[in-house]
Amino acid sequence: MKKLLVKLMKDETGGEVLEYALIAGLIVVAAIAVIGTVGTKVLARWTSLNSSL
Repeated sequence: MKKLLVKLMKDETGGEVLEYALIAGLIVVAAIAVIGTVGTKVLARWTSLNSSL
């Protein structure tokens, strides 16, 4: 059992996958924030344009 635990502690496979998943998650969160901000501005512009017609 001790050998298995030592082997698992030294095993670094899968670390890269975790890093890529974290980066992808951060990109998704940033995209949602940007889309929310830009979407509000576009909606305000569209409303302004619509009311001027």
